[in-house]
Amino acid sequence: MSNASSSVSGAAFDLMKPIAPHGGVLVDRVLTGRAREEALREARALPRIVLHDFEVSDVEMIASGALSPLTGFLGQQDFASVLESARLANGLVWSIPILLARPAAVAEKLRPGSSVALALPAQESSGGGGDESLLAILRVKEVFPHDREAHAQKVFGTTDAAHPGVARVKQQMGEVAIAGEIDLLNPVPHDDFTDQRLSPRQTRSLFQSRGWRTVVAFQTRNPIHRAHEYLTKVALEVVDGLMIHPLVGETKAGDIPAPVRMRCYEVLLENYYPRDRVALAVFPAAMRYAGPRESVFHAIARKNYGVTHFIVGRDHAGVNRPDGKPYYGTYEAQEFISRFPRADLGIEIFKFENTFFDRRTGGMVSEKTKPAGADPVSVSGTKMRELLRAGQLPPAEVTRPEVAKILIEAAQNGNL
Repeated sequence: MSNASSSVSGAAFDLMKPIAPHGGVLVDRVLTGRAREEALREARALPRIVLHDFEVSDVEMIASGALSPLTGFLGQQDFASVLESARLANGLVWSIPILLARPAAVAEKLRPGSSVALALPAQESSGGGGDESLLAILRVKEVFPHDREAHAQKVFGTTDAAHPGVARVKQQMGEVAIAGEIDLLNPVPHDDFTDQRLSPRQTRSLFQSRGWRTVVAFQTRNPIHRAHEYLTKVALEVVDGLMIHPLVGETKAGDIPAPVRMRCYEVLLENYYPRDRVALAVFPAAMRYAGPRESVFHAIARKNYGVTHFIVGRDHAGVNRPDGKPYYGTYEAQEFISRFPRADLGIEIFKFENTFFDRRTGGMVSEKTKPAGADPVSVSGTKMRELLRAGQLPPAEVTRPEVAKILIEAAQNGNL
């Protein structure tokens, strides 16, 4: 992996100018014109590695600049540094290793200085194995051992194979990593959310066209309920614009499908938010379920999209054990991201505590603002699903009825 910038970006952002990308330069690894045609001809004769879905997301985001300053998959020095200190070898904050790893029988056939074609999974191409399946070329810089146990323990805080992130590392990633820069040959074929698939350059242009100097992003992989609505509106009180930026890459079984969630976001924004101060765009990343480390990763990526502020709430990017207990503490992500100075992150973090509707005061409160004797309206996830599958509306203090009706339809169709 080579960085777009070898220096650590240390200055606080200037609100009179668009926020600088992480590392100072917005990466662009998308080939066009003659360069693309030449690379396509070369790729046809190269050995191929078929990517997993989460790797397709990684390649797409590297190419667009969403993962600036990365220009490809991490090398050994950066990988080791990210595991130990959540920083690249040059000191720039980076918390999640972006790695391409394969079994030794595959990876060890490659040598530094060689190239390999990266291909889409069969279900994402036409299945013919032709040019339409070619996604990118990887210029191999290093081939090195991938310590999967250390990867799991450092990034997820556990080696428990029941953790979906750990399972991915152990089951889909091999014992040898292949590092190097990538060049995108063809865009990832998407037939969903086409109006909301905005690149970092497009979101930056959108913010500029609307005159938004300060923008807060909200990361979500769930429908937005009343508590989420409340905290996004609190954030919107102090910035120019809000970008709802739901993750639509690969998620674990049991998570609500992205098409269902997108309908929920759209109906909520249509009815309950100021249209001129909110944007909806999708985040093509795959979910890692890395809790604390993923909060930093999500913040940095949103900085590349031109966002100046980022919300980290309770149990950000968390996941539960098979027994229902969480892998991470309620505010562990907030504590972790607070280790990094604002000058190093280059983006302002809004940290919110648990928020709920209080019957006693008749409004939304948080752990910081609730009165003595607060009477919260709360519905467990299990109870929520029971209500939806039975066609019953949850309390309006928990979920807007328009959102609930979409979820009821999804539940009754077996999509929840």
